[in-house]
Amino acid sequence: MTKIGYARVSTIDQDFEIQQERLKAEGCVIVRAEKVSGASRDGRTELATIIEFLREGDELIVTRLDRLGRDTRDVLNIVHECEQRGAFVTILDPRVSTRGEMGHVILTVLGMVAQMERRFIKERQREGIEQAKSAGRYKGGKIRIDYKKIQQLAAAGVGATAIAKQLGCSRMQVYRVLNAAN
Repeated sequence: MTKIGYARVSTIDQDFEIQQERLKAEGCVIVRAEKVSGASRDGRTELATIIEFLREGDELIVTRLDRLGRDTRDVLNIVHECEQRGAFVTILDPRVSTRGEMGHVILTVLGMVAQMERRFIKERQREGIEQAKSAGRYKGGKIRIDYKKIQQLAAAGVGATAIAKQLGCSRMQVYRVLNAAN
């Protein structure tokens, strides 16, 4: 039985070091991490790799359920895929595992709460933006990536990995910018 940890943060500005340390302290032999939204499974290649790697008796461990996903259906599908491979899923905070039937019920409820929380966050954000717009204070989101710089570097023959490293973003973001330009 191998314990495999999965850490995730949503934005480049965030750090998953605390999650990784906690997963290692929990006995995870392998810890994979990525910076990508948990709203859906799109672009979550590290998670897909872990699920593909899972063997009978292995355990996928995450610090909190929202690290696994913020959509109830996605969370339940992830759990189902793990179980199809004979593996278990364990959430550390609050401690819940799919080793027992009660764990499935609790995970389903927690998944619904995470999804509802995400909706509330988006709603509050939308209300705040509308309020700022009506007061003339809204200037739009902060530009995080220099699209023109990515295109210039790519045109000069610089690879996606080097561009991502130079600009402090992910390769996936570089590819998205380049695909959008084509």
